[in-house]
Amino acid sequence: MSLKCGIVGLPNVGKSTLFNCISSGKAQSANFPFCTIEPNLGSTNVPDKRLEVLTDICKPQRTIPATVDIVDIAGLVKGASKGEGLGNQFLANIRETDAILHVLRCFDDGNIVHVDGSVDPVRDKEVVDVELQIKDLETVEARLAKVQKQAKIGADKEAKKLMDLLERYRAALLEGKNCRSVEFNNDEEAAMAKDLYLLTNKPVLYVCNVDEASAAKGNAYVDAVREAVKDEDAGILVIAAKTESDIAEIEDYEDRQMFLDELGLEESGVTRLIQSAYKLLGLQTFFTAGADECRAWTIRKGDKAPRAAGTIHTDFERGFIRAEVIKYDDFVSLKSEAACRAAGKLSTEGKEYVVQDGDIMHFLFNV
Repeated sequence: MSLKCGIVGLPNVGKSTLFNCISSGKAQSANFPFCTIEPNLGSTNVPDKRLEVLTDICKPQRTIPATVDIVDIAGLVKGASKGEGLGNQFLANIRETDAILHVLRCFDDGNIVHVDGSVDPVRDKEVVDVELQIKDLETVEARLAKVQKQAKIGADKEAKKLMDLLERYRAALLEGKNCRSVEFNNDEEAAMAKDLYLLTNKPVLYVCNVDEASAAKGNAYVDAVREAVKDEDAGILVIAAKTESDIAEIEDYEDRQMFLDELGLEESGVTRLIQSAYKLLGLQTFFTAGADECRAWTIRKGDKAPRAAGTIHTDFERGFIRAEVIKYDDFVSLKSEAACRAAGKLSTEGKEYVVQDGDIMHFLFNV
């Protein structure tokens, strides 16, 4: 499943440093605006302790974790919606992502240039929001002009439904709100919204990039961001990108954990960020476990058993018969599929079964 999180923000807020920490790709990171021009794409493993436990139990020949794609996109500046800086390219690149990691500079450092001359993460957030909102307003009004004609001339019921949604989007954007603030009346509207590819309708996680001393508890800048986004359907994550870069260089697990303990952190910010990105995309994990392989498979929340089978191979979905399911806790407790079967902890599920996060599954199919 190829889904992407785009790292966005103003120039010099730490996007590329963060990208290099969490991705197998290596982006250029330098102290000048637009050092990132072409988007950098990398894939990173999703940390999951459950997979480690399954590996310890099954002793497989190989272990394969779930992955998520991360895109480092060029910094945006005021006027991007009109083509300033790398605006047009930025907006095109972000449109291709499924969710947004919006990095905000929440640290002071006289050696790192800020494009607006001072540190103010709330102002920076608003600059990006406004540019995306302006572009979305252009998209909504252009589509609305076409749909209004269809609704009036042809008395098209579907056009009228879309027109109603577009008018609500337009009203929200004119009030300076993001499209994701508009609530849907039904699933049909949600489907229509998806086809519009609006920039401010994408799920967002605000990543507050702080100095090392603020890595555990945040600072006044982070508090200001929390206040600014309290009414948004968005998450906040505090991370010290420069420190994370240092942590990434430590190969020994115990040394790395000691460093984290000194910072007052249970796990690295990168681990928390990757897990948050995974959830932001609406993803979850099921497992296959055996002597040959333990593997984490990625599906969307709400996917049914045949769709999950299809992530392994399209033939599995096409010829789906049934799924055998063991809950993760039961497998860990009983240590094997045979023991779970004997204890009545293996269930047989059909096409309507909604896969749960952590399910251990075996599929039967025929093509």
